[in-house]
Amino acid sequence: MEQYEINIKHKLSVLPNEPGCYLMKDRNDQVIYVGKAKNLRNRVRSYFTGSHDEKTTRLVMEIRNFEYIVTSTEIESLLLELTLIKKHYPRYNILLKDDKSYPFIKITNEKHPRLLVTRSVKKNSGKYFGPYPNAYAAHETKKLLDRIIPFRKCTHMPDKLCLYYHIGQCLGPCVYGVDQQEYQHYIQIVSNFLSGHDTTIVEDLKAKMNAKARNLEFEEAKEYRDLIQHIESLMFKQKMMTSDMTTRDIFGFSVDKGWMCIQVFFIRQGNLIERKVQMIPLIDDAKSHFYNFIGQFYRLEENLLPGEVHIPLGLDMEMVRSVVDTKVLQPIRGKKREMVDLAVKNAQIALSNKFDIIERDESRTVKAIEELGDAMGIETPIRIEAFDNSNTQGVDPVAAMVTFIDGKPSKRDYRKYKIKTVTGPDDYASMREVVRRRYTRVLKEGLPLPDLIIVDGGKGHMSSVIDVLVNELALDIPVAGLKKNDKHMTSELIYGENYDIIPLNKKSQSFYLLQRIQDEVHRFAISFHRNTRRKTGLSSQLDNISGMGPKRKTMLMKHFGSVKRIKEASIEEIRAVGIPQKLAIEIHNALKTE
Repeated sequence: MEQYEINIKHKLSVLPNEPGCYLMKDRNDQVIYVGKAKNLRNRVRSYFTGSHDEKTTRLVMEIRNFEYIVTSTEIESLLLELTLIKKHYPRYNILLKDDKSYPFIKITNEKHPRLLVTRSVKKNSGKYFGPYPNAYAAHETKKLLDRIIPFRKCTHMPDKLCLYYHIGQCLGPCVYGVDQQEYQHYIQIVSNFLSGHDTTIVEDLKAKMNAKARNLEFEEAKEYRDLIQHIESLMFKQKMMTSDMTTRDIFGFSVDKGWMCIQVFFIRQGNLIERKVQMIPLIDDAKSHFYNFIGQFYRLEENLLPGEVHIPLGLDMEMVRSVVDTKVLQPIRGKKREMVDLAVKNAQIALSNKFDIIERDESRTVKAIEELGDAMGIETPIRIEAFDNSNTQGVDPVAAMVTFIDGKPSKRDYRKYKIKTVTGPDDYASMREVVRRRYTRVLKEGLPLPDLIIVDGGKGHMSSVIDVLVNELALDIPVAGLKKNDKHMTSELIYGENYDIIPLNKKSQSFYLLQRIQDEVHRFAISFHRNTRRKTGLSSQLDNISGMGPKRKTMLMKHFGSVKRIKEASIEEIRAVGIPQKLAIEIHNALKTE
């Protein structure tokens, strides 16, 4: 298993059951897909299990890492998804990739104000409410307010009264003078309603709906019900986007088990466009670390200063102001406080995940070798070396050794061996040669000895290894054998003078570790054997041809892909690779003869 697969597996195991957005990244750390989820754990894990359509399969094949941001609600994750797609333009996102944005309801900043649904926010042009992920609900709510609030409906001021004045939906500013105080009164009503502070309108609609239902007028009751649902979806408070243009950085932090996680949300043009995460080992108290971090964040790291910096309660405002040359706030209530709380929540989840991954990793590795040592009655095998042979009916025999330290593969300590002294398919003699060569060199060069040697095989393989270690090298190292069942899967661990089967729970971490070791040494030996066989196969058939050097062999193999295809090729096809006519004829005749 590749390292990135191990990292993804660990991160998947600690995903929270929270709504939020996830960002899939490729090998270049580029965001290739942004998605939202009602439950991050279920949604993200679904990519790596089961079958998918062609597009999703291609996406999963490219994923090398992922990040996520927790939100308070599913609707907030929808808004954040839009912002992240517009920022990163991931190539696997099709929807939401244009410049379309969510709508706001706006009271214009005019002498005679109007009520509009707009997708653009312009500074000092009016009062904005939203954004609203449901555009239809926004338009339906605006229609309701148009019937209740007598704001101007005309885009351009007419010179006579229109229908809206006569049905009581306009004050008629085109003909009659309107007191600004009256407009302010209506502005306040709309503001209270859209901010969720006044439920009078909704309560009135509910009363009308119930009255219609009692009179069995169900169609009319349904219309009131739908309108109430539109309003309720509109009234849902959003924190991921704001209607003002102030640039803000939102800081939150959490501390646990000697570590501190600091999260920074970047709010630009009302959108959360980016998030930074920093893990810091605690040496001093948490507040001192935070003051140092935020000072370096804007001075040493040269991040642009925003219009406002928001920090959690409990910190010294003057201390932060002394290192940050901008407006510093500690929000107490409202959306700004909710954003700080969300940054803190993300920091808490990030820390919790860090420790969960460490704990799971230790369970898979350190605790696994402790469990294995206890089951075998030996010291904890910190360093394990495993051997396996590979050959094709005795041809091109090779062996391989893999090393696991603290339950993890140590690839720099892997070794390959070409069998030199054995003729024919003799696994026991091959194992004796490899073990002799390995530990003769270990003793000669003073390299570390293993705490446990594992061989892929049973009693015969074990006795061959023990004989070399004890009688030739005078080494006392525990030797165990791994046997496979008829499905070629790890089945039994054999150890001891009587080659006893060590009872292990097939679902224990120690057994899983043995499976990983056996699979890894087998994979390493097989791949080495295939490479050796390919080289010797090509060499045996082409090396005896006069004028055939390494470069020309490489040219032929690169073009045709195999010796079989070279055999099937005509002289003209061989010449087309760049081989002279005379040599092409010799190659063709020699391979045909063989």
